[in-house]
Amino acid sequence: MATNTENIFTFIDTYASADKEGLYLESVIDACNAWLSGEQLPELSTTVTKEDIRRGIQLAVLKGMKQQVQSHHQMTPDAIGMLIGHFAAKLVQGEEVVTLLDPAAGTGNLLFTVMNSIGDGVVASSVEIDEILVRLAAVSADLMEQPVHFFVQDALRPLLIDPVDMVVCDLPVGYYPDDENAVNFEMMAEEGHAFSHHLFIEQSMNHLKEGGYGIYLIPATLFESDQAGILHKYLKKNAIVRAVIQLPDSLFKNAVHEKSILILQKPSEQIVGTPDVLLTKVPNLSSKQAMSAFLQRFDEWIDE
Repeated sequence: MATNTENIFTFIDTYASADKEGLYLESVIDACNAWLSGEQLPELSTTVTKEDIRRGIQLAVLKGMKQQVQSHHQMTPDAIGMLIGHFAAKLVQGEEVVTLLDPAAGTGNLLFTVMNSIGDGVVASSVEIDEILVRLAAVSADLMEQPVHFFVQDALRPLLIDPVDMVVCDLPVGYYPDDENAVNFEMMAEEGHAFSHHLFIEQSMNHLKEGGYGIYLIPATLFESDQAGILHKYLKKNAIVRAVIQLPDSLFKNAVHEKSILILQKPSEQIVGTPDVLLTKVPNLSSKQAMSAFLQRFDEWIDE
């Protein structure tokens, strides 16, 4: 018997594949809108969850991305998203209302994974410059009944967003070409273009409440680049590094693409002294025992 996730994917894929003239991702949006309106519905059990919906849509989006979207629009892998979701939920446990921001949201897959992990009482803002990705995220949010405000713009331009409790972001890696705008940031390079991933950290820290957390998927070599000195100086002045968590090599086809998770906290008068930095590596994800021990260690570190 097929799962809800499989049935959702089959419904969307069948609908989208039937449109021979339009682009597949456009047709995915049409399929989701048909579902929202009640015009056509997937076969679902009565216990469908937000995660069922997210994963079903994700499978269809992944298929569409292979056909037409540029490589830098790759979605955050689910294994990483679930880890970040666990970290986020633990960091904000006990809070009745949590505000989130993803300044490079893409289709919203990472943002929705974190929202689903936190549960009730979470409201989010999503920033993305690519209109079709925003439309995919918006229809997904409607189907999951997740409260998200969408901003279609360059996230490194001024954001009309109130300070949030937490930022989650799969950082766009590369050079930011708009030097005229980049000079407004502390991490503008002395020569040449600034790193966009540096500027995304700075922009998001500007939109965090005091004591709020930023969870970033970063290049494993972030602190070894030719602009690392600029980053170190900025972080020393504006942030508390709480954790650097190396991801398993097996998640990446090439060492050049290896990533880590960086957790920052915005300084606050309530934070006394300098908290210990958690430096660790995620074990092989296929080992349930090792992963359970790792997550327990993380939870105990938060509770200290």
